Amino acid sequence: MQPPETDLRLLLLTSSYWPEHSPPQRRWMSLIRTMRDQGWRVSVVAPVAHYGPGPDYNSETKGRAWRAQPGFLGEKIYRVPHLFLGDNRICKLANQLIGAAGSVVRGIATGRQDAVVVTAPSLPLLGSALLVARMKGLPLVVEMRDAWPNLAQDASLVRGGSKSVINSAVEYVQNRADLVVTVTEGFAQTLRDRGVHNVVTVRNGILMDRTPKLQAPPSDRDRLEVLYLGNHGESQALDVLIRAATLVGEDMRLTLVGHGSQKPALRRLAMELGVKVRFLPPEYREAVFSRYEEADSLVISLRDDWKSFEDTIPSKTYEVLAIGRHITGIVRGEAANVLTEAGEGDIVECNPQGIAELWRELAADRARLQPAGTGREWVKEHAEYSDLACQYGDLLRETIREHRSQPQQSLTQRIARVGRAAVQVSRQLRHARSTA
Repeated sequence: MQPPETDLRLLLLTSSYWPEHSPPQRRWMSLIRTMRDQGWRVSVVAPVAHYGPGPDYNSETKGRAWRAQPGFLGEKIYRVPHLFLGDNRICKLANQLIGAAGSVVRGIATGRQDAVVVTAPSLPLLGSALLVARMKGLPLVVEMRDAWPNLAQDASLVRGGSKSVINSAVEYVQNRADLVVTVTEGFAQTLRDRGVHNVVTVRNGILMDRTPKLQAPPSDRDRLEVLYLGNHGESQALDVLIRAATLVGEDMRLTLVGHGSQKPALRRLAMELGVKVRFLPPEYREAVFSRYEEADSLVISLRDDWKSFEDTIPSKTYEVLAIGRHITGIVRGEAANVLTEAGEGDIVECNPQGIAELWRELAADRARLQPAGTGREWVKEHAEYSDLACQYGDLLRETIREHRSQPQQSLTQRIARVGRAAVQVSRQLRHARSTA
């Protein structure tokens, strides 16, 4: 058996990276931490930092457009423009298009690599990665961290003709990728049923050596302390938590930590209902675990009226399972199955009455807040990033070997291939619009 090849070079295209604090940043910095020890050299193409400033965010670390900067894991970061237009959907799409265009130019000019990975959900970036991979003659790995384009339909991000155009564009790239990586088995099966080949699952996870196991909460506390920590967006249905807290009253306190597009509306709702909700800004690293320690129950929440969320597992799930706290699981589908398999917490439907009933029971019987202790073992077996990085590295090596075994094209042939693909995409999009 031949030893694994070392000194392999990976080009990652992403819409968010260090010093931002975001799901792609957390996932890929955890993966790179282990992959660099396996002989991988990683280059990252990302916009100027603009989202979720983390503890390392400042005027220097956020980078400058068209400039390269070193990452502290040994990776090299190539920045593309971001215009800071605003936080609404139109502005976000405009910036995604600008970042995607810049990523094509910058991605082609990053030197030699052995594979290109693009991590969604920035849909325009999928097309950029396909162009970069074709121009450089490299295999393309498409990582779908969310159930796109299904999620776009559920969220009414696209309608009518736009819906068909988006579906066609995303499926075009997925069908031409050398490998498609999902973070849940459910969405992997959805893609296989759609006819996408070479689909594998590399779930999200945590670094166990950086995740402490907390002592059980006190048994004699006067009120139930409930904590949600994460994004305050449309997907999480946090208004339901506030309405449930209103029903429970003085027997509990709800704390919401983080930021997101819905946070101002959530503040207004709490004021209108007259319920005391503690709203706190994002917290990082040791402060997060201190916040977990003061809580009795931690909330994992996804709205239940978007079908795509049946195949979605919030990335915080694994961290919450590992630290040793009761979990209020307002989830269904694969996320609910994980909590059930891990043997931790209570799963409840996404309605104020059901959630309030659970919280009243927990406040009255604090013995139910004692974790079973099985969650940490489940995460260690299924969602440890050091193991996931080894799995990902093996899949990338196999994809590179298969690509190299195929007849290689000259630069002229690759340019012609890109041109033909562009024409085909244009025809498909026109057809999608005309038949919508």
